[in-house]
Amino acid sequence: MANTPGAKKAVRKIARRTEVNKARRSRVRTFLRRFEEAVAAKDVDTAKAAFVQAQSELMRAVTKGVVHKNTGSRKVSRLAAQLKKMSTAA
Repeated sequence: MANTPGAKKAVRKIARRTEVNKARRSRVRTFLRRFEEAVAAKDVDTAKAAFVQAQSELMRAVTKGVVHKNTGSRKVSRLAAQLKKMSTAA
């Protein structure tokens, strides 16, 4: 257990950051879920709107350090591929 004042402060700081990061990660997952639901429903317009929001949220998570840059780019790329496949099929 932490027993120096600096270590105790670090524990408090980590706990605060963990809460913020959990909220951000949850928010990203929510937008990804909305996109996936639109794709499952084969609703192109809703999927396009959801894609824009999901992409924005993913890139925000990247800038905040919640998600690695390459991970964010990979996820956006896969979402875009799904959207393109869905748009051409419709």
